[in-house]
This record gives sequence, structure tokens and C-alpha cells, in this order.
Amino acid sequence: MKKTPDHIAILILAAGASSRMGRPKQLLPWENTSLLEHAIRTAKASNGTEVMTVLGANARMIQSHLEEGERCVENPLWQSGLGSSIACGVRELLQSGNTISGVLIMLADQPLINFKYLNSLIEASSDNQNRIIATAYKNRAGVPALFPRSYFDELLKLDKDFGAKQLLEREKIVTISAGDCVVDIDTAEDYEQLKQRNEPET
Repeated sequence: MKKTPDHIAILILAAGASSRMGRPKQLLPWENTSLLEHAIRTAKASNGTEVMTVLGANARMIQSHLEEGERCVENPLWQSGLGSSIACGVRELLQSGNTISGVLIMLADQPLINFKYLNSLIEASSDNQNRIIATAYKNRAGVPALFPRSYFDELLKLDKDFGAKQLLEREKIVTISAGDCVVDIDTAEDYEQLKQRNEPET
């Protein structure tokens, strides 16, 4: 049996303003809940040992729709981009006092990603404990991605000028395919198409 790292925290990025959607996509209905709550449930069903969500735009409204007790942190610099939200979330996780061996970063708007795929990233990390484990896209690596503890200092320094994208491009990493599950929801059209695709056949 493969040994997984002792403590993998899952960080869900949900700080964006959804400008192309025209309304907070974090709260869009998905299955029997919302996009964000679905992402939280997926993360909690995985082998990760704690889950935290980074909020930004519409933070109070979004948090009021989450189930009671969900761990969230508000990034006051969310407009700077994903890099600042990652740094904010990692900082909050480290301040909790728990010993974390890795951080798995995922997005709130990729609802086809399931807990089994997150587990595959965690399992790959157990065999490559000092390497980033990322999702393979056509011409690049992206999130969901798991960063081992040796990268925490660099994650804490991410900002609008240097984000995770550059870190993934620069470093030698392990990539895993998620098949056709890495679909982001940016527009109302994206949302409707993905909802139809996800509906069970009758």
C-alpha cells in the first residue's frame, strides 16, 4: 500500500468577481447544491485532511450561503489575481498551527473534478514528495495541483506579478491527466453547456 503524506491541506480558490458571468458563479446551482459547496464536498470526500476556501469578491454573501462551520479566509487583495489568493490561503493554513506536508490547490469552478482525481494527485505526491504534482492540460500544467512543503515559501510570495502559472512553467513537475474533466466555467454559456453534459441520461 502506498503511503500518503501525513497532512495534505486542500485550498479552494473562490475569490473572483465572476465578471464574465455577471453574477457570483460560486453560488450557481450544481446538482443539489452550489458550485462552491460542491467543490468543498468533493475536497472533503478526498484523502485531504483539511479544507479551506479563499473568498474575495462578494465574500460575505457567498459565506452566508455555505454550510455552517466551513473554513474560509477572505483575501483583501483578491483583485491582484490567483497568486495573492494562494499566498493568503497558505498563510492562513500555516498560522493554524497544523503540520502540513503539502497543499492541494483547486478551483471552485471545475465541478467535473471528483474526489478520486484529487486522491490520484495525493497518491502521486507520496512517490514524488519533493515535486509538484499538477494537472496536464494541452500545452501546459495547471490546477488542481499539489505543492509539497518545500514550495511553501515560494507560494507565500505569489502576487500579481508572479503567480502559480509561472511557478508551474518554471519547475520540473509531475503531471497527471484528468481527461475531459478540466473544464472551467467562465460564462453563462459555459455553465449551461456543462450542466447539460452533467445531467444523467434518462
